[in-house]
Amino acid sequence: MIHFAWPWSFALIVLPWLVHRFVPPALAAEEAALWVPTLEPFSAVQHQRSHRRDRRWRLWLSILCWLLLVGASARPQWLGEAVELPLSGRDLLLAVDLSGSMQTEDFQLGNRMVDRLTALKVVADDFIEERVGDRLGLILFGEQAYVQTPLTLDRKTVKQLLNEAVIGLAGDKTAIGDAIGLAVKRFESDEERQRVLILLTDGANTAGQISPLKAAELAAERGLKIYTIGIGAEAMEVRSLLFSRTVNPSADLDEKSLTAIADKTGGRYFRARNTEQLADIYALLDQLEPVEREKDLYRPVTELYPWPLGTALLLSLLLLAEPLLLGRSRS
Repeated sequence: MIHFAWPWSFALIVLPWLVHRFVPPALAAEEAALWVPTLEPFSAVQHQRSHRRDRRWRLWLSILCWLLLVGASARPQWLGEAVELPLSGRDLLLAVDLSGSMQTEDFQLGNRMVDRLTALKVVADDFIEERVGDRLGLILFGEQAYVQTPLTLDRKTVKQLLNEAVIGLAGDKTAIGDAIGLAVKRFESDEERQRVLILLTDGANTAGQISPLKAAELAAERGLKIYTIGIGAEAMEVRSLLFSRTVNPSADLDEKSLTAIADKTGGRYFRARNTEQLADIYALLDQLEPVEREKDLYRPVTELYPWPLGTALLLSLLLLAEPLLLGRSRS
């Protein structure tokens, strides 16, 4: 169906008539001229009749141009068939650790070793792409926690901003409690949607104003479910000048606190020691049951105003060119 976004513009249709009716006409040049007896008026009778026909034709063409301009100013739009948006009713926040330890290269992608944040980005891209219908948000935390992306249906933007995150952007320490507290604040405005926080870290809480367990209690009171993911390998070869030795790069990972955070909020703790396990965890998270709610309807809108506007432009060019064409034909 056709819809006009600015229908009040049709009030301008009567503007030319109002000008013609109430604005006094300018004095014609021939009224001030000195008339001299001559036979020219008799020879120009036929020309005047033709001129009247030309004026009538130009008048109707001008009226049509004005109607087209008014119609374009009303912004005609074509509303397509209503489309149901697949909304699950879930708000999902990703809280990603950017502390210095995330640069440890103990994850493998293909045939090369990469740092933990790089592996996280690659796996999370597919997870985010599958979250059709969920509102997604992104929290980045280190020594400080901040919202990088507010809750949105724009998955492309969330992926882009996650991929642009760099290690150390929020400081070298880890404020897990502040990240959870910030998530609780972001969810306070909506009481009806299911709320989920996925927190990914490779260490323990070493900074911040609030303890992780206290933040988890606040989250449980607000109905926020937290899934925690501890990332990092348990064995890594470190080469020196003379020999190599095996170390545990995840020695600082506080699995006890992460498990307690998940248990307090009705979530679950996962351990990702390599890229494959991280992908499997995301696959499990992808099976969260959505909250049923009424579907939103969306009508695709196509702007139609360029058509009447372009037609009016062509007709006005024709009006401007017509005197020139007549002058050439008479010469």
